[in-house]
Amino acid sequence: MNQLARIEQLLSFYNQLSSSNISGLAQIYHADIQFIDPVKAVNGLAELQQHFTHSYSNIDYCKFEKLQAFEQINQGVLTWKMHFSHPSIGNSKAIVVDGCSMLRWQNGLIIYHRDYYDLQQMVLTHLPVIGWLTGKVKQRMASSN
Repeated sequence: MNQLARIEQLLSFYNQLSSSNISGLAQIYHADIQFIDPVKAVNGLAELQQHFTHSYSNIDYCKFEKLQAFEQINQGVLTWKMHFSHPSIGNSKAIVVDGCSMLRWQNGLIIYHRDYYDLQQMVLTHLPVIGWLTGKVKQRMASSN
């Protein structure tokens, strides 16, 4: 299987991921996975499963839309939009976050996964006081140019 097919497999898995099928991560990720995102860095499959168990415990839904995918030998990049809803972020309103994943495979399994996304777009904008404050800062920065 080439990397583009593996990226499609990963995307399909994530679009079906829930708190009840976290064990399926072992079909995609290497036992020594290094997973990094703006919130947390984890090492090893057991830590990754714990991370996703916690992340998916209260989420209403989470789906990924593929924008672009690039690959070369044992590496790939996926740009995406994440559509999700969480009761603690914006009172379960629908949120869309742009992101990018850098991936490396070893023996057909992902051994390195690094996500880049805007934490402000994901969380901060949707919190009452912080959202208002970050909006004001952005307005001020935009008007000073």
